[in-house]
This record gives sequence, structure tokens and C-alpha cells, in this order.
Amino acid sequence: MQHHLAQINIARFRLPMADPANAEFVGNLDRVNAIAEAQPGFVWRLKGDGNNALDIQAFDDPNMAINMSVWTDLDALAAFVYRNMDHREIMGRRREWFERIESYMALWWIPAGHIPSAAEGKARLDLLARLGPTPEAFVFRQPFAPPGAESVAPVLDRCA
Repeated sequence: MQHHLAQINIARFRLPMADPANAEFVGNLDRVNAIAEAQPGFVWRLKGDGNNALDIQAFDDPNMAINMSVWTDLDALAAFVYRNMDHREIMGRRREWFERIESYMALWWIPAGHIPSAAEGKARLDLLARLGPTPEAFVFRQPFAPPGAESVAPVLDRCA
């Protein structure tokens, strides 16, 4: 069975999402999402009624934003997250818009063709926060190989 890599990341806006202070972040979403979709290894991303997931209320807090995507493998996602300059530029400014969250991202393997739900992603974040990295929920620094594959080196070592 082939597997793909699912990821969830969340953020809490410092100010209400619609506040003008967040306009530059929101205004760049379509551009950065289009870049992600054009990357080798991109499979799927979570979208609400618009072209992004900002209108999906996965949490009780209206200032919480959720982002989920699926990629063919760790290297494909890492190439976008760490080596794409447009993404790095926006994420390098995240403190302007978002509060610090201890557990904000989780990765996990899914059968190819499966589309994860927001509830599934939230459960993986919770699992990671409770148990630390495991094959069911991990991070780039401590990755796990897909089921049936050999171990993998930390992705960040390959991103330098």
C-alpha cells in the first residue's frame, strides 16, 4: 500500500482575523497556496468556501486558523516549507500576526487517496502534544517512515 504525508498546522491570530493588521497575511494566502499547489509532490489542501481554510471553524476560538495538506512524502513538503522563498518570507513574519502556540504542527502517514478531516488533524495534534513524536503523529525533527518502509533521517538535516 502506498502512503502520503498529511500535515496540520494551526495558528492563533493576535487580533481578530478580519483586523486590518492581518491584511498582508490574508492577502498573500492565494499566492502562497498557488505556489504550494504547483510544487512537485503536492496532493491536496484544505479549503473552505473561499480558496483557503480561514473560514473553517475547527476550534471554538474564532481567532484560530487551521491549515492542512497532503504531500507525496516528507521531502516534497520540506522543499515547500523550508526551501520555497515565498513561503519562508511569509512564515518568517508569523510573529507579526500570530501568538506562540506550543503544539502547532503534526505530520502523519495516510493511505494514498485518503483525505484527512479537520477532526483527524486535531486528534493528531493532541496525540503529539500528549505523547511526543510517534509513528502516528510526528514532526520534521523526529520523523517516522511510512508503514512498511525503513527509517528516515530528520528532514531538517536534509534542508540545510
